[in-house]
Amino acid sequence: MTRLSRTFLPRLPNGAAPDYDPAAHGVGILHLGAGAFHRAHQAAMTDAALAASGGDWRIVGVSLRSTGLADALAAQDGLYTLVARGESDRARVIAAIDGVIAAARDRQAVLDALADPALRIVTLTVTEKGYGIDRAAQDVDPAHPAVAADLQCPRDPQGVLGLLVEGLRRRRAAGRAPFTVLCCDNLPENGALLRGGVLGFARRTDTVLVRWIADEVAFPGSMVDRITPAATDATRSLAERLIGAEDAAAIETEPFCQWVIEDRFPRGRPDWAAGGAIFAADVAPYEKMKLRMLNGSHSLIAYAGFLAGHALVRDAMADAALSALVRRHIAAAAATLDPLPEIDLESYGADLVVRFSNPAIAHETFQIAMDGTEKLPQRIMAPARDALRFGQDVRPFAFAAAAWSCYALGRDAQGAAHALRDPREDEITAAAVGAGQDAQALAAALLRLPGLTPPELLGGAFETQVADILRGMLNDGMAAAIAREAG
Repeated sequence: MTRLSRTFLPRLPNGAAPDYDPAAHGVGILHLGAGAFHRAHQAAMTDAALAASGGDWRIVGVSLRSTGLADALAAQDGLYTLVARGESDRARVIAAIDGVIAAARDRQAVLDALADPALRIVTLTVTEKGYGIDRAAQDVDPAHPAVAADLQCPRDPQGVLGLLVEGLRRRRAAGRAPFTVLCCDNLPENGALLRGGVLGFARRTDTVLVRWIADEVAFPGSMVDRITPAATDATRSLAERLIGAEDAAAIETEPFCQWVIEDRFPRGRPDWAAGGAIFAADVAPYEKMKLRMLNGSHSLIAYAGFLAGHALVRDAMADAALSALVRRHIAAAAATLDPLPEIDLESYGADLVVRFSNPAIAHETFQIAMDGTEKLPQRIMAPARDALRFGQDVRPFAFAAAAWSCYALGRDAQGAAHALRDPREDEITAAAVGAGQDAQALAAALLRLPGLTPPELLGGAFETQVADILRGMLNDGMAAAIAREAG
């Protein structure tokens, strides 16, 4: 079978080839964290922007850890297949990526790309734990391993903040304009958060540079949404059937795609609106909607579904009792939100149920369950706090918190051990061991992990409900607890 490449483009089926010549467009964007989500989301929208309006906006990606993606795309001229899976599968070859640098193999190439005068935007998807930012302080976290190493050697950085700051330092030293920094991770107020981390790192390494960054560098916020499961051999086989060529970098995703962006780009930007992006003066209300309604219910599905023996989100949604709890959770989360222009929250919630139930998307509950302590404060605890303040029912959020607490014990539906894959795994395990099978003690210990639960939720109705629900999960199993709760 022929490998996907530029020479194969004329042989692609109708509708699958890029609507522009990639060689006619230069690189203007560098992306840190060039994984599947970036390639299904920002790169796909940039591809649409290039087709609609042109410009030198192609992307050089950076893989911060692995080398496999860089090698796969190098063999395919940066091309890959994006399969949107629904009632029918639609394949499109994306040409927006010029190539991917493996940072572990060539950090100098990353720094050279950051200093390139043609570069105008740096986008990022590295997950919250990849940054090394103290959210509460809006500052760098010096204890983060990558941050600590880079503060010792800031001219040869390995971590995200170190790379950004060194790239900006080199641009200032060369008399070049800075790039705009656009965080695309699923974090509230992600632009302000990343700005705080970058300034905090620069403040500790270069006092002149920190003032220049504060005055000259834009950090617009954004909200992203597209369910993108990890690619498998089945993904690659499907892409091969649809395009007629072998593609080692193929990915699959859902048809839905949403991107809301704060429109602050001093050196210009692609026509992302051509790909469906919404430009807004304030992204925060959209972030809150997505974090609470989509991500919060996703976390519920991940923990309760996994412990009930459902490996995939679609399987969990086929469980009538759990699906009812998901609908309840979405409605409870929506009730904590203010009205949002151009968004019908009830319709958005109904669409979420359809998206989660998509039989073509194999999204693993175990994948979504990782990094719980990073996610629960925004997804579950914040809306629970607001529901309490508004006099609304907090039980849907208590059920999700109890499901996570049960998951934190590290045993699946069959009692086999599983990794928590959480940056605070040692703290979680210590709390769980100390509490044993006492639901009240376990809930109290886990809810009181520093920074996890707002004080208003401790010692009252919310904590009592978490403990009561957790007791049923521990005694009878998750499937029985779900059935009882739905009934």
